[in-house]
Amino acid sequence: MRTRIVSNEEWLKARLELLAAEKEFTRQRDALTCRRMAMPWERVEKSYRFEGPSGAQSLADLFDGRSQLIVYHFMFGPDWEEGCTSCSFWADNFNGIPIHLNHRDVTFTAVSRAPLAKLEAYKKRMGWSFPWVSSHGSEFNRDYNISFTAEELRKPVFFNYKMRKLPADEDEWPGISVFCKDETGAIFHTYSCYLRGIDMVNGAYQFLDLVPKGRNEDGSDFTMEWLRRHDEY
Repeated sequence: MRTRIVSNEEWLKARLELLAAEKEFTRQRDALTCRRMAMPWERVEKSYRFEGPSGAQSLADLFDGRSQLIVYHFMFGPDWEEGCTSCSFWADNFNGIPIHLNHRDVTFTAVSRAPLAKLEAYKKRMGWSFPWVSSHGSEFNRDYNISFTAEELRKPVFFNYKMRKLPADEDEWPGISVFCKDETGAIFHTYSCYLRGIDMVNGAYQFLDLVPKGRNEDGSDFTMEWLRRHDEY
């Protein structure tokens, strides 16, 4: 890595120019956040069942008495022996956050298709404490376009808001979905994002974006080729 070495005066000038751009980006991000908050809602018509540590739960139960619910779609298929490496990278950011979200009328949970026993064992291995439920046997993951069958993957599928051809061996994908419950108990889907849309909740990536080498993933066969679960480095 090579860069210019300058005086403090020149460095400060460059930093102030960048700061102006950063402030403009912050204003744009705030405006985008307002647009996201103003998105129309769609009613959730289906009844979904999940399994958590306390037993069977409905989608309404996942709200845990609050009016807003954030779901992280964690890639962990029913026949997998451990969770996805990249989702595990994201999940390392989740511990400690739910209690703060709870005090803003928000409940957080991860959802995966693997049976609960596998989720609990992996959660213990990773040292995580955030809520995590199984959607095994439910259409929840398929309805929110992050799980696909082998038959479906032979053709383009609807993923990240357009039809696209996905690799035949990648039937699970990550994402975030947001739901709201009104005074009558009706549940609405308000937002979902996938791919680079979930970058915003990965604190480690945000830190890497501050350093000169950045994410340092150029030249890899694929993004995050370097990544390991935190107990595998």
